[in-house]
Formats: sequence, C-alpha cells, structure tokens
Amino acid sequence: MGLLGFFGRFNGLHKFDATLRAIPLGYVQSRGLSNSKLFHGGEETMVPVLIVGAGPVGLVLAILLTKLGVKCAVVEKNKSFSKHPQAHFINNRSMEIFRKLDGLAEEIQLYQPPVESWRKFIYCTSLNGTILGSVDHMQPQDFEHIISPVSVAHFSQYKLNRLLLKKLQNLGFQVCSPDRLEGPCVVRGKKILLGHECVSIDATDETVTLTASYLKEGKHVEWRNISCNILVGADGAGSTVRRLVGIEMKGENDLQKLVSIHFFSRELGEYLLKERPGMLYFIFNTEAIGVLVAHDLKQGEFILQVPFYPPQQNIGDFCPKMCEELIFKLVGRNLCDIDVQDVKPWIMYAEVAEKFICCQNRVLLAGDAAHRFPPAGGFGMNTGIQDVHNLAWKLAALLQDIASPSILNTYETERRPIALFNTALSIKNFKAAMEVPAALGLDPKIANSVHRVVNHGLGSILSSSLQSAVLDGIFKIGRLQLSDTFLNDENPVGSSRLAKLKHIFDEGKSLQLQFPAEDLGFRYSEGAIIPDNTLLSGREEPTGRRREYIPSADPGSRLPHMNVRVLASEEMEIISTLDLVSGDEVEFLLIIAPRLKSYRLARAAFKVAEDFKTSLRVCILWSANTTKIESSSKEELTPWENYIDVQEIRQSSTSPSWWDVCQMTDKGAILVRPDEHIAWRVKSSISGDPNTELIRVLTTLLK
Repeated sequence: MGLLGFFGRFNGLHKFDATLRAIPLGYVQSRGLSNSKLFHGGEETMVPVLIVGAGPVGLVLAILLTKLGVKCAVVEKNKSFSKHPQAHFINNRSMEIFRKLDGLAEEIQLYQPPVESWRKFIYCTSLNGTILGSVDHMQPQDFEHIISPVSVAHFSQYKLNRLLLKKLQNLGFQVCSPDRLEGPCVVRGKKILLGHECVSIDATDETVTLTASYLKEGKHVEWRNISCNILVGADGAGSTVRRLVGIEMKGENDLQKLVSIHFFSRELGEYLLKERPGMLYFIFNTEAIGVLVAHDLKQGEFILQVPFYPPQQNIGDFCPKMCEELIFKLVGRNLCDIDVQDVKPWIMYAEVAEKFICCQNRVLLAGDAAHRFPPAGGFGMNTGIQDVHNLAWKLAALLQDIASPSILNTYETERRPIALFNTALSIKNFKAAMEVPAALGLDPKIANSVHRVVNHGLGSILSSSLQSAVLDGIFKIGRLQLSDTFLNDENPVGSSRLAKLKHIFDEGKSLQLQFPAEDLGFRYSEGAIIPDNTLLSGREEPTGRRREYIPSADPGSRLPHMNVRVLASEEMEIISTLDLVSGDEVEFLLIIAPRLKSYRLARAAFKVAEDFKTSLRVCILWSANTTKIESSSKEELTPWENYIDVQEIRQSSTSPSWWDVCQMTDKGAILVRPDEHIAWRVKSSISGDPNTELIRVLTTLLK
C-alpha cells in the first residue's frame, strides 16, 4: 500500500518546506522532519491523540482513529455515562458514516422504534384532547435508498453511546474509573478514563500536556503530565478545553431557557402508540405549555421540555410531585405509573467558535465544543459526527507521515463554514417552530419581553415571591386564549387563528425534521480540495423548509450514491459507491470509465501515489448497458492490483447513468478523499501529462 506505519516516524507540527525533486518515477514531495518523536529510547511516552469528552462525537472519533491505525485515549469528567436521552435524530449523512463502523447503522436500525411510531409531529391541546394539526416528516423517497444507501433514524443518545462503547471495547479499549487505577501512569492509548476532569492544558511546539483532576477515596487528586501530540476537545457545549485555550463563541447565547424532565410511563406510551403515534408533541392548553419528546413509545420513555423563567422560577421547584402534576396537565388525565428520572435546566444557544484549531495546530475543537445550535432539525450531534469524520483521516495522514501539519488547517477551513450555515438553518427552523404558538396568540417573543420587564422593571420594587405571582398571573391570562370557548370556528378570532395554523402546516412553514439538501448536499468550497470553478451548489440562504438533495460531483461534495455490482466476484456482490472508499486506511479512490486514456490516468495515479507514500484504489465503473465485460482492466493496470471493476445498477431503463448523475461524461475521472468527499475531478480527459497533473493534485491535497 505504500503507507509508512504509524509506529514509524512522526512529522511534527512545525511549518515545513515542500519541494519537488526529480526521481526516475516522477516527483515526490520532500518534507522536513521536526525533532518531535512518538518514542523515546524505544518506549512510547505519549498518546498520539487524546480526546476530551466521551459523548457520541468523542467516541466516534476514537473509533475512526483506531480503525485508521492511530492510537488514542479518551478522558471524560463524568464518572458514568449519562442516561439522559438528549439528542435522538440521526440524519442520512451520519448514518452513512455509521455504516462504516462495524455495522453500527444496522444495529441502530434494528433497535430503534418502528418508523411508523415516530414519523409525525403532533400539535394538540392535550395528549388526550383536540389535535390542532400534525406533520408527517417522512416521504416515500426517504425509504427508496436512491440518494443514500441508508435511511434516517430515531435513536436516543445514551443508547447510541452504549453501542459506540461496545464497538470500542471490541477494538480493545478499556473503561477505567479512578477506583480502578492504582495511580497515575502513562496513557498508552485504548483507554477511556471516566471521572477525570481536565483542569489545565499546556501546549508547546512538540506536545500537549493535560492535567486531570479526579476523586479518589473522597479526595481530589491531580494527575499531571498526561502527554499527547494532539488534543481534541469534544467535551460539549460548556467545553472546558475551549475555555482553557481561550477560544470565544460568537452568536446568540440566550435564545430560550428550558427545563428537561426525563420520565417513564408505559401507560402513556401504550396510549400514544395506539391512538396518536409521533416523535414530538406540541401541547398548548390553559394550564400548561410544553413539548413532549417521545424517545421510545414502546418503552414509555419521554423528555418533557417546558419554558423556564429564572429567578422567578427555581429549578428546585421541579420536584417529582410538581413534575407529575405538570405532566398530568399536558396529558389531560392522571397516569398511574409516572417515574421521573431527572430534571435538568438548559439554555438554548446559536453560537460558533471563533476558531476550531489553536496552539500550533495541536488543540482542536469538535462537536458542541465548537458549535451549539437550537435543537431544531437535529443538527447538533450530526454536525459533530461529521466534524470528526472530516478530522480523523487528516489526523491519521499527519501522524502516519502522509501529509504535512498544515492539513489540519483544512479542518477549520472546511467545517467552520458548515457550522455557521447549520447555525443559520437551525435558527430558521426554530423560528418556524415559534410560528405555531404565535398563531395561537402566544408569541414567545412577548413572553420573553414580559419576563424582562418583571426582571428589570419590577425586580427592584417587588419581592421575589410577588414577582413570581405577577409573572405566573400574566402567563395564565395569556393561556386563556387556548380555551375551547375561544379557540373554535364559531369565535371569529379563534376561527382566524385556526385558519392561520392550518396555512402554516399546509405550506410546510412549521418546524421541520429533515433537510436532505443540507444533510447530504453540503459542500466544502476550499480546503483539501482542488476547485474547478464550478458554482457553489447547495449553499443557498437557508429557508427553514425541506429541500431535496441533488447529487453533485463538484469538488468538495460528498460522493453521490449509486448501487453497483462488483464484477469478477463469485456472488456478484451489490454495494454502494460509498462503499468503494475504505474506512480502514488513509486511501484515495479514483473512479474512471473503461477507456484507454482513463487507464493511462490510473497508471499515473498509482505511480504518483507510491511516490507520495499514500494508498490509492482505482474503480473502473462500467455502464449498465455494457453486455460484454472485457478483461481490459487487468491488462491495462498490471502490475498494480488495488483496483476494482464494478457495473452500475440503474433503477429503471430511464434512470440516469452514473456519469449523468455526476453531471459529467465517461471521459472524466473523480478522485475521492478518505472521508467520501470529492477532492478533484476532471470532466474530460487530461490533455497534458497526467503524471504532472496528479503530482499537482496530491501536493495540494497533502501539503
């Protein structure tokens, strides 16, 4: 494969001088090595990558790096994994990434609730009362696997964490708590250290040293000198790593305050499963307002989100008894088996970090540590998972001496614009969600304004108890608009509001769940790509409405999906074009048609990849109309063996060919990065020397 093993040498993070020098086979990039080493006297002295945070983002990064041959360890401040459901919607792109993690996508599909039980959002006066409207977020094409080999999923974050942890344990990781450690020791990788809170970070030109604090036998103990080459902060919205390295967040930092109530009720789950199955229930009545998230109707697991107005309201007021009464008001009747698990206050943000990378490219941020969105459209966890998918192969390429340190700069160059776009989109979607209560006369902006007046106008005059009474009284008056006597077709105002509500649902202007154009169609405009002056597609101003994905082979885009048949295999295996990209090594993929000039390009690509000490696979994609498959690939590509012949499978005789889907002709070629994004393409055959062109391409990608 031409890869220098991870246990060879480490190209340090200093700026390097790239030159081209002639050799018999062409040219090779010469890189200056720093004095930074992974080994000292034959003994490993530091872990190459240390990940802070054992949420889905941190655990996915650990799996990706391990599969790519990079040793890593994880530090988590909590002593155990949270059972609070939190995020639950997994979009198409994340599920595609999960397909490469040892069958994770298949496990999620197996264990998730049936789609019929969660495809709708329901708006009602109570779970037992009048339905004001409902929105079905699944469309027939979502199940046809034409644009993606896998569908979206509804799966609670803590359940996902369990599966990710199991994958890591299968890869040899050990979960360690402070009680199991005999004392501080060298972190050698494949460890998940629970109960270890990061308290300081010291980054130099050669290493990052972390100090962690943990509780042992009732005493706080500091573990100093946990050394690594690169530290990744995946420690959530309140990131300690981000704070310690001094990176600021920019955006809106207090969109809304809420309280999450996690509870179980099989009685409620069975009722909703039978009468009105859905994922989200938006409930508006004269006694209470809230959003119920049905994480699993069969198990009866729910999260209730309710507005929170401190200091007039106190989190301590949300005792189990009070939570039960609130749930009964929203359900519309009492339940016999309410089991409140926990209550958490939280603040809705829409912010993106000023930088994703700092400290001489040795400290990076990913997931909620780098961006935090309103929970509207499920962008938070999904964007984080796609962050580390982008980052993992670049870390591996650097640590395996395939690429220079500056490749890490492309992580921020590529991912920060996506975070900014997703922030804007999630805000649009959040505002769409607010259109429904506003149509009912309950504009959240007015409620927030009232709260500010009580805080700043009456706060200096009235006692806290009187402030609470005033605020509660005003909100009660507002909720009277939701009474049956007011909100009906006989009442002119009520009828007008119901008509406006119907228009919002009919026009798709309410909260949306799926955004195929953004989930699959996001494109990197600069970074580790070779632009070819095509217009940037899929990055229009966000509308907050569902837009369908249009496949594209523009550089920076995700490789389009099409089912193909593997030729020369005994079972004629059918796979996705995405499966042509390896998940187990830093390997580029060149897709060509069986043409003489394209074979010439492939031979040049193999030679140049060898010179650059990187792996390359060639895919020869045959048309579905080809009846006789010739053995030209073997004849043209010998002595190289890392190639595969596949034949496209079209849905029907009128379906577009692979090259039509890519908006190209079969005279062209596509070079795909290890993260399945297109690095370079040529729409027609190269007129000049392919060797020279490919040297330019790989030099640019790996500089």
